Amino acid sequence: MAYKDNKLGVFIVPTGVGASIGGFAGDASSYAKKFTDIGNLIVNPNVVNAGCFSGINNKMFYVEGYAIDEFFKGKLNLKESKNNKLGIVFDKSIPQDVLNIHINTMSAVEKVYGIEEIEYVMTEEEVGVEFYIDDSGISTGYVKNIETLLKASKELINLGCEAIGVVCLFNDDNLNEDYENGNGVDPIGGVEAIISHYMTKNLNIPCVHAPAFKEYDISTKVVNPKAAAEYITPTFLPCILLGLINAPKLQKARKKDFDISIDNVDYLVMPYNSLGSIPVFEALKRDIKVYAVRENVTLLNVTDKSINKKCGIKVVNTYKKCLELIEREIL
Repeated sequence: MAYKDNKLGVFIVPTGVGASIGGFAGDASSYAKKFTDIGNLIVNPNVVNAGCFSGINNKMFYVEGYAIDEFFKGKLNLKESKNNKLGIVFDKSIPQDVLNIHINTMSAVEKVYGIEEIEYVMTEEEVGVEFYIDDSGISTGYVKNIETLLKASKELINLGCEAIGVVCLFNDDNLNEDYENGNGVDPIGGVEAIISHYMTKNLNIPCVHAPAFKEYDISTKVVNPKAAAEYITPTFLPCILLGLINAPKLQKARKKDFDISIDNVDYLVMPYNSLGSIPVFEALKRDIKVYAVRENVTLLNVTDKSINKKCGIKVVNTYKKCLELIEREIL
């Protein structure tokens, strides 16, 4: 299969399910990067997003979760893209001082990384994001006025934007204190995924969310290294911009030599007990090798045995062992 004579893998860490690796702030990046030594890699933003940092490299394709699902269904292809025209939608409810920090951050990313001027607009109405941890321990939430995000995004598309970052105001009161200690669940990840999925589905372009908080003082307490990237910056905007700038375009599936299709995928890597997803089921249907990594566990409880003892998923103890096995079996 492959893509341009390079092996193509998919490395996913689901959002908001307490993944022990990748459930925090870019802490799966170093693991994913090793897989790019053997070829190209599709990653969901959760793998590499890290506040003011990003674990993305030039052999990774940064693809939002809804688009990954549609890609695995064979409904979407990806087209390599460089230097996308970027736009940002800011929630009207963001206070001016917080907005100013984000505008300065946007300008800094433009200058430091040589990105063409980024367009931005404000929503006409407040978005109204609520987030919480449900009874099962999973991060979730809801958006009172998600349509105002869609309307503002269309303004950016009319200005030529090809990928969009969304920044909504979040209430600081519901943050999970265990998160800073490297335990539990990212409390905002679930509702962020809801926003990104909705936007990508309705606009058919790469869309990713970053939160804004009214409180922007940088913490002076020492936190767990897995969460540290989010405690040294007042804005998480840089990582999504660095991902979106070269994010592949989304195209309806068709036979084109320059498109990346599900037929190009050689393998899929998932946390051990989060296998109840569209990419896993579609990969199994298509005889794409699926590897489940025991050292990365989530709050979910869907393993190879839950699906089917004979399903063919290969369980490995560590990402290191997984990579070694892929090198033997696929290369």
